[in-house]
Amino acid sequence: MKTLLGTKLGMTQIFKEDGTVVRCTVIQAGPCVVTQKKTVEKDGYAATQIGYGEVKPKRLNKPLLGHFKKAGVSPKRHLIEVRGEHDLNVGDTVTVDVFNVGDRVKVTGVSKGKGFQGVMKRHGFGGGPGYHGAHFHRAPGSIGASADPSRVFPGSRLPGHMGNVRVTQTGLTVVATDPDKNLVLVKGAVPGSRGSLVVIRG
Repeated sequence: MKTLLGTKLGMTQIFKEDGTVVRCTVIQAGPCVVTQKKTVEKDGYAATQIGYGEVKPKRLNKPLLGHFKKAGVSPKRHLIEVRGEHDLNVGDTVTVDVFNVGDRVKVTGVSKGKGFQGVMKRHGFGGGPGYHGAHFHRAPGSIGASADPSRVFPGSRLPGHMGNVRVTQTGLTVVATDPDKNLVLVKGAVPGSRGSLVVIRG
């Protein structure tokens, strides 16, 4: 099962033997513990639930504490399900060893929140002239007809809330792993700020 929960630590660069530089993101992935196995007979679908991150028991409610106690594992901060049948049992640990250098992965996270932004920052509009006397600088411009249809069409690119959404970055490549420190180095940038939760899928 090539799926891990992790924490984005930041970006760095490494040099290859030929001297070329590779910009990459450092992710502390795992170790993740299997907390539940779901089967088609009992739950209607097959999946493996994994947990990541330690948390104090007092921060969880009784149903969750009972869930972890039944699995025989310490309380975890984050839980996700990975669909499909996997050769894992409750209590098994998934580490960065599941990834190899050169593997293609996709990373899911919550992008940085930018707040309320205009069309130039949010959608890359060119804007108007910047000189004095021009009354059109950073406005969106014309957005539709007048009498017919007398409304703004849904989905128009207008100012609004930017960022803070779930984003999946595909086409990334694993450039290095460090099993001793539970680190995965991925070529390129991944969504989210430093310290945010990400999901790596092979």
